[in-house]
Amino acid sequence: PFSSSSSSSSYIFTAVGESGASAAGITGLSAASLPTPHQRSAIRLNNSSQSRRSAAVNAFYNMQANGTGGQEPEPESQLSCRNGESSSSAAGAVHSNGLLSSANNGLPSTESPASDTSTKKKKRLSQSDEDVIRLIGQHLHGLGLNQTVDLLMQESGCRLEHPAATKFRNHVMEGEWEKAESDLNELKALMHSPSAVMVRVQSPLNISSIRCMKFLLLQQKYLEYLEDGKVLEALQVLRAELTPLKYNTERIHVLSGYLMCTLPDDLRAKAEWEGKGTASRSKLLDKLQTYLPPSVMLPPHRLQTLLRQAVELQRDRCLYHNSKLDSGLDDVSLLIDHVCSRKQFPCYTQQILTEHCNEVWFCKFSNDGTKLASGSKDTTVIIWQVDPDSHQLKQLKTLEGHAYGVSYLAWSPDDTYLIACGPDDCSELWLWNVQTGELRTKMSQSHEDSLTSVAWNPDGKRFVTGGQRGQFYQCDLDGNLLDSWEGVRVQCLWCLNDGRTVLASDTHQRIRGYNFEDLTDRNIVQEDHPIMSFTVSKNGRLALLNVATQGVHLWDLQDRVLVRKYQGVTQGFYTIHSCFGGYNEDFIASGSEDHKVYIWHKRSELPIAELTGHTRTVNCVSWNPALPGLMASASDDGTLRVWGPAPFLDSQETEGLTECNSMDS
Repeated sequence: PFSSSSSSSSYIFTAVGESGASAAGITGLSAASLPTPHQRSAIRLNNSSQSRRSAAVNAFYNMQANGTGGQEPEPESQLSCRNGESSSSAAGAVHSNGLLSSANNGLPSTESPASDTSTKKKKRLSQSDEDVIRLIGQHLHGLGLNQTVDLLMQESGCRLEHPAATKFRNHVMEGEWEKAESDLNELKALMHSPSAVMVRVQSPLNISSIRCMKFLLLQQKYLEYLEDGKVLEALQVLRAELTPLKYNTERIHVLSGYLMCTLPDDLRAKAEWEGKGTASRSKLLDKLQTYLPPSVMLPPHRLQTLLRQAVELQRDRCLYHNSKLDSGLDDVSLLIDHVCSRKQFPCYTQQILTEHCNEVWFCKFSNDGTKLASGSKDTTVIIWQVDPDSHQLKQLKTLEGHAYGVSYLAWSPDDTYLIACGPDDCSELWLWNVQTGELRTKMSQSHEDSLTSVAWNPDGKRFVTGGQRGQFYQCDLDGNLLDSWEGVRVQCLWCLNDGRTVLASDTHQRIRGYNFEDLTDRNIVQEDHPIMSFTVSKNGRLALLNVATQGVHLWDLQDRVLVRKYQGVTQGFYTIHSCFGGYNEDFIASGSEDHKVYIWHKRSELPIAELTGHTRTVNCVSWNPALPGLMASASDDGTLRVWGPAPFLDSQETEGLTECNSMDS
């Protein structure tokens, strides 16, 4: 700053850059108060270090003498920003990030005609652009980058949220509850504004919404009073403010019980509350935001929610995604689309097990995924151990003595026992202790029986069995008959998780539900062709059927509708067993009479993989429930094949950067 000898005149200049100085601001000047020529000479002789400033002063005096009053702008070459970068007067001021400045919140500037012209030419932001800017601003605000948010809103001319919402937010976070309640009246008008874009919540945006918001505020106020030991004030809030609202009286009764808490820790534990402070108030604000239109206040963490939905959609549309679904964003890259390689999928033969000496009719992994049981026409059951590291299978035990061969196996819920059934002309059933290798029970009610299928009750203490000759029994672990159902020709069985309902496919091309407690039954599935076998998903909602001459069908047991028919498989009148598999049981696999194993994504009718290698009909496929990348198949060629990912993956494929098909819902 430079001051002349005049009484109150001051001259303010700012030197920027190396090329020269420009007049940043000049105040208090008039023709009458200008220095005399003698004084101007004294200024020029001040010292050489101030020569640049003197040149600017002389230029200003010359403008005064010419009558311009200092209104003519400096040449463009002399204008500069504080960081030394050049600035074009025709384009407006430019920040260091290269974005156009809009100092008046997007409104035209009155400082110069040039800036006014540039603002007029500025393209108006679309609604989607404004939404994106607000989302980015909210996210940056959550990261604490408040100055960046201010600059973004200033340059874009957007508003992160309505001023009334900002005021409301500040009052909530500062614990000024009376002011926050008062803010609700202003927000109420905004909630019912015709231009507001309403957000759908559990309750309509009406008077009850305002009452709910007020209730949440008073509840926080009440709890904070209790934590501070202000019991009388808390009681006053409960009696005079919360109760008259006549909202959620059950919750008020619960809140009144907190008066008995003598310690803050007890209060926080019983109320499941973080305590007075930023954490609990932030949670409160998140709840309150759900009642406000997004045009007034954005829903909490809206950008993260949208990104999470995008990632989940990409995973859902990925045909080969077979890993745990993580709802977080920390383990994924947002810079590339989600892709999975077919080589990471169990499409490659890892082992060929040849210990059986005849057709292999059935195979089934244990519920914990540590063992595989296989049954064969050679009258044996082989128990295989799964190595947890290499996923290789090694023969553990051989269970012998099944004179008719083994066509079906069922593990008990705790994997302690294994039941083996034979083909149609077999009247016996074997119950083995897998841990000891001993036969606990060999059950046969009559030599004329046909016991070809079995299913465990979820309690592990009972099982049901039956066959096509009309036998349908419920027995205990010692083979004692508990209940029977006459005249049901059973093809396949399954016990639902409720512990009461047994599903049975019969010779009438249907699946019926039987309740052994009240002896009731009902029709659930009706097909037009024989149901050779079926299996049920873990949640009991879906059933997968192998239908003679038709292939594999997916049924919804709750809605009792056919969901999908899968294509490609060859299914005649052989009994072929399919299965659900993969994480979240998103995949379906089945054997086929054309010697292949077919795999589908649950939502796609066309197969995503056809596995070759067997030389005769593939009778059964089992997917490991604990290792989603491991699958086994049994065939009439006398072998078991163990399928897994490709044995060698290059680094790029391991990262999942190879081609992955997508599908339509």
